[in-house]
Amino acid sequence: MSVRSEYLMSLAGIDFSNKSEDDLLALYSKILDSGMHGLCFSPYLDGQEPGVQITEEQIRRRIEIIKPHTQWVRSFSCTEGNELIPKIAKEYGMKTLVGAWLGKYKSINDEEIEAVIEVAKAGHADIVAVGNEVLYREDLSEEDLLAYIYKVKEALPGIPVGYVDAYYEFGNRPKITEACDVILANCYPFWEGCSLEHSYLYMKDMYNRAYRAGKGKKVIITETGWPNVGESFYGAEPSQENAMKYFINTQAWAKEEDIEIFYFSSFDEGWKTSDEGDVGAYWGIWDKDEKLKFTKPALEPQTSK
Repeated sequence: MSVRSEYLMSLAGIDFSNKSEDDLLALYSKILDSGMHGLCFSPYLDGQEPGVQITEEQIRRRIEIIKPHTQWVRSFSCTEGNELIPKIAKEYGMKTLVGAWLGKYKSINDEEIEAVIEVAKAGHADIVAVGNEVLYREDLSEEDLLAYIYKVKEALPGIPVGYVDAYYEFGNRPKITEACDVILANCYPFWEGCSLEHSYLYMKDMYNRAYRAGKGKKVIITETGWPNVGESFYGAEPSQENAMKYFINTQAWAKEEDIEIFYFSSFDEGWKTSDEGDVGAYWGIWDKDEKLKFTKPALEPQTSK
């Protein structure tokens, strides 16, 4: 029996009230093993961060780990070795959402744009994302971002091109939304302080707001997730249980309503603590040492010898 048919979704998501810890872990593992649409790919090893040149070997090793569980890979940059991620993913038969990372510096932006065009022309990109939350961070003006989007669209006819930002930005930025072939929306109930109990409904509302803004264009959720360690953010509490429940609800909803989601994230990323505090390092399905986090031994209390 499929996950879709076995676990019917209510308005509030799956009913976890009668599930033990073992039941929760079994359901989480079953859904993970059944596969998901997409994963955000974390290439940086412990001690690495953006700005470090990453290697083909580390990319290939991590692609091999995630391949049994996802059809698509999302990458965030096309420089410093990240341009190898789509090529390697394609070698393993996966589809790719390839990002050009844009920021405050024109020289770096220009390099990213040229590189993402080169990657896509080589046949390694199924969808191209021009920038990630650059308006949210106020790194670029809307006019400058539009110029980059249209440059990439002109260079890559036939390949869907979009821009990634928080779901509400597409309602606030009609020119950006119009320029996009596909709406690439980040949806984080956690970062809006939403409790786990209300997160399923909130995530659906985020998606629907982006869909209405797109006026019928396809909406892909490019990031959503829940951390398992760290300080609470208003009503949102990180924990192993909450991380598993959020993943289960998200993937069951995606299967039930055919929503394309890139879950955040594949591996824990220690470098993110500088911007997001201790919680930033613990969004992965696998830990920083590439071990699956939620397994029976990992959840059992550790006792001293």
